[in-house]
Amino acid sequence: MSVGSISMPEVLLEHIDEFVDEHGYSGWSEVIRGSTRTLFEEFQARNVDGQQHIYTVTVVFEYCQPTIQRRLTGVQHEYDAIVSAVTHSYVGNQYCMELFVLEEITEAISGFVNTIRAVPDILAVDYPITSLSEGFRDHPIQT
Repeated sequence: MSVGSISMPEVLLEHIDEFVDEHGYSGWSEVIRGSTRTLFEEFQARNVDGQQHIYTVTVVFEYCQPTIQRRLTGVQHEYDAIVSAVTHSYVGNQYCMELFVLEEITEAISGFVNTIRAVPDILAVDYPITSLSEGFRDHPIQT
């Protein structure tokens, strides 16, 4: 097995330590491997060819972070063909939230979400899917 190194905030490492202890993992590597597999499977499970979808991508970051806001605006422009709406909100006194509404095929959405996740200091990224295929009201895609 290959060995690599990763960088992450100290608070995240503390959460991983707690997770390891609480759930009986052998260490950080096992948690990171499992998380990586889950991330890859997440996109494969959502790949439904030929169906139109709407994704709402919620991004949370600390308040007053102009670098993050500029990066998110850059991503929005890079993917302007699939971004149909963007809303910026303040959450409590400490956080900002960007809500992106996207319409497109799964592969383009995956690229958008991966690009957002790569922005340093993003605290959370979530993206439920709504299918617009025939009968979507009776059989929504579950996230």
